[in-house]
Amino acid sequence: MIRRPALAMTLAIAFLVTGCSSMKLEQFQGTEPAFDLTDYFAGKTWAHGVFEGRSGEIKRQFRVEIDGYWEGEEFVLDEDFVYDDGETDQRTWRITPGDEGEYVGRAGDIVGTATGREVGQALNWQYTLRLPYGDSTIDVKFDDWMIRRSENVVINRATVSKFGFRVGEVTLFFVKSDPDEARS
Repeated sequence: MIRRPALAMTLAIAFLVTGCSSMKLEQFQGTEPAFDLTDYFAGKTWAHGVFEGRSGEIKRQFRVEIDGYWEGEEFVLDEDFVYDDGETDQRTWRITPGDEGEYVGRAGDIVGTATGREVGQALNWQYTLRLPYGDSTIDVKFDDWMIRRSENVVINRATVSKFGFRVGEVTLFFVKSDPDEARS
């Protein structure tokens, strides 16, 4: 017979390994406005975001300016990041749309390919990102959920994990007009 503390520890480990997200794409069936990655991200898009560590503390804040356009059969997203500490970064996604709202994407710091699927107002995007870590790199998995709230706004929540354990979360708000111009 398993003692209560051992049972509690086993359940806690199982919960951590399997994750805590109960979101399923099917729950967004028929919701509006429908998500269309290439439609929403065409042209200029801006985002503001935070990275929270596993205990909820904000580790980094950042802004992203995105330019989306077609190049042949691929949809390209050029992303320019500016972090609150002044660091900058750049990522170029090359995304190929498939059947039934499916996408495959590649970028220089993505291990293999990213895969995504949209249903209703949601897009679930999954990939492994290679990040600099000291003098080396570390690979972490992203489980991105993008929800289109309006013509102008998309909310993005991503769970970041390593070896099946949640190491943090990223929250982003995308808008189609530059939010910094409104303050001018």
